[in-house]
Amino acid sequence: MRKVLSAVLIVLGCLLVPLGGLSMWATYEIGDTRRYVATMGPLATGSEVRGAVTDTVTDGIMTRVEARSLEGEVRRFVREAVQSFTGTPAFRAAWDTANRAAHEAVLRALRGERDDAVTLDLAPVTRQLKDRLADDRVPLAHRIPVTHTEITVLEGREVATLRKGFRMLEFAGFWLPIAALALAVGGILLAVHRRRAIMATALGTALGAALLALATAVGRALTLADLPPHVSRVAAGTVYDALTSTLRTATWIILALGLTVAATAWLTGCVARHRARCSELPPAPAQKQTRARA
Repeated sequence: MRKVLSAVLIVLGCLLVPLGGLSMWATYEIGDTRRYVATMGPLATGSEVRGAVTDTVTDGIMTRVEARSLEGEVRRFVREAVQSFTGTPAFRAAWDTANRAAHEAVLRALRGERDDAVTLDLAPVTRQLKDRLADDRVPLAHRIPVTHTEITVLEGREVATLRKGFRMLEFAGFWLPIAALALAVGGILLAVHRRRAIMATALGTALGAALLALATAVGRALTLADLPPHVSRVAAGTVYDALTSTLRTATWIILALGLTVAATAWLTGCVARHRARCSELPPAPAQKQTRARA
């Protein structure tokens, strides 16, 4: 009965490892606006995100500026100006402001009841760009309209799909890891052979971490495959990697720790069995030496 109950507790604890890691990530990384902005902030200096913002803002400006025969030259000039602006501290400040607003909108959507799409508003970027071009006395700068040029962060159908899972993970963010630890410890304490139980728990934990790493990779592929045609997949991949960086790091740490504990338990077991076999051997008989006498 102890063996069966110990095995059940250990299996349940190992199964909760990936769910516990995912729930903690959703609660303390994705669910916290300050950490989200801190994670997204460095992306403003990356070429992928800067390129996506440059394309979106340029397209938004050109749809509202009548350049007629000079459209090609104006588009090229506006694009160069926008690209130059994305390398300034003003852009990084606007990027943080827009991401903070977008994250708060995502949380409201996931914690609310409406299934509206969540978008990232680039109007602050356009406004600062217009002011900079006007200060440089660039022609047509005063005609640039400051409108809500948006990048879609979440589609409405994605909000509906993610809401239930996010709420469940957010609720379980604190209790699920504790439950996994309690089940694993209980299974080890009830085990008849505790060293074997520790090794099984460590291997099961490593397997759970590997499954979580696989799920993260599959989630990335599915997310990028389901993006609208106008959304940059390179930029979206960069954002996904940044948001899941903590989760992937924690996953590899748990995987390495589990394998290390399992290997240590196996080696100590081998040493203990070797010592036990040596202690059971009978002592070697004393050899009597006789001296021949003439």
